This record gives sequence, structure tokens and C-alpha cells, in this order.
Amino acid sequence: MTELSFQLYSARNVPSLEDFLGKLAALGYTQVEGYGGLYGNVADATTLAAILKKNGLTMPTGHFGPAQVQDVDTTLKTAEILGIKRIYCPHIGPEGRSEDESKWIELAEMLAKGADTYTKHGYGFGWHNHDFEFKPTTSGRTPMEIILETAPNIEWEADVAWIARGKADPVAWFDRYGDRISAVHVKDIAPAGENADEDGWADVGYGTLDWDNLITKVKSKTKAQYFVAEHDKPSDEVRFATRSIATAQKWK
Repeated sequence: MTELSFQLYSARNVPSLEDFLGKLAALGYTQVEGYGGLYGNVADATTLAAILKKNGLTMPTGHFGPAQVQDVDTTLKTAEILGIKRIYCPHIGPEGRSEDESKWIELAEMLAKGADTYTKHGYGFGWHNHDFEFKPTTSGRTPMEIILETAPNIEWEADVAWIARGKADPVAWFDRYGDRISAVHVKDIAPAGENADEDGWADVGYGTLDWDNLITKVKSKTKAQYFVAEHDKPSDEVRFATRSIATAQKWK
């Protein structure tokens, strides 16, 4: 079985995160992934760490936004409290993007500096993609290429469904940069016209991506150690968690 982690951003709207974490544990999850809004300060992280421990859950990976990445002391303390081993920067807003290479180079240079800082403290550090990194800039290079080539020491948490939504072939990117991929987001895309209320996403195994095949490609072509289930807008978080781990339990 492939051990599936759960990105808690998928559960950002649940009435009680503590209750939901208990449900994840009951379903068989042992790992979760954090996100920036979850651990707003050290006190929040301490409370969360206690709830995770009570439910037998660990948080080996976590998302930290660009501003958090640059607040090194707080991020290091948060990661220490929560037991995070890998820190991924997950997103840049429109103001941080450009049609030419300029903004992407700025981002990559910030990430390169982050990698230098966090690896010195024993953490893995990398970038998590969306779809916009696969739209070529005016030079012809994609932002994803610019990021990985300008910051050669960062890792990559590859969000496979966002790669597909960016009209790119995930396996081709595995072939090219698989040795940089230390984690993947396991998510699915609904058939065209379906799940409009969920922004066109689907529970893992219930969409258009061939995850039975993709997971073998991930394992053979990348160095991924973490497989994180995510749904950006589930209408039923427990349904998503239940269906997704059931799909993963079929994988070797």
C-alpha cells in the first residue's frame, strides 16, 4: 500500500479541525501536510502538535508561503514544534508573476536562498506548483524550468493534477526532473462539465487521471517520499478523505 498523507488545506472549512483529525486517523491516515494559514503563530503550532499526537498523526511536510519562508526564525520554530521535515513554498500571487522571465527569476532567487538557509538547519526545501508555471514566458522557457534551473538546490513537490491542468504531461516532467521531486500531490480532475461546485476537482480515483498508472510512474521515475491527497474545494471533506485513501490502499 502507498501511504497517503492528507493536505489539511482540503479541510480548511470543517467546523472542527480536531474532530476531523480524529476522523482521518480512524480512516487509516497517519500523516498530514500543513499549510500557512493553519499555524499562524507558535502557540497555534503547539496546540496543533498536541492534537496530532493525540490522534497518532505526524506532519512530515508543510506549506509555508513566501512571506513565511522569509521569516526564518518563526518558520524554523514552527517546523520544529510540528516535526516537519520538508518545507514547501506553495504559491505566488499574480503580483509575483510576469509574462517575461523577470519575476520568475526573482522568485527562483528567493527560493535558492531559502534552500541554502533551511538545508543548513536539516530541512528539505522546495517549491509546489500550480498550473501557471507551465505557460511559457516570452523567452519560451516555462516558469517551472526557470525556477528549477535558477535554484538548482531546491526540491519539487509536484502537484500532478495542476501539471495536467497546465496542459503539460506529468510523466514528461518526471522524466526530466524526477530526481528533484521529493513529494507529490495526489489529486484528481473531474470529467469536463462535472463537479462545477468543486471547481472541477474530483476525489482520487474518481476523476480523469489514471492514478493506477501514474503512481507507478511516480515511484519509478521520481524520488518522492510523500504522497499527499488534496482536493482544493471538496463539498464533503470526509467523503474525499474516505474515497481517496480507499483508492490508495489498492496501490503497492
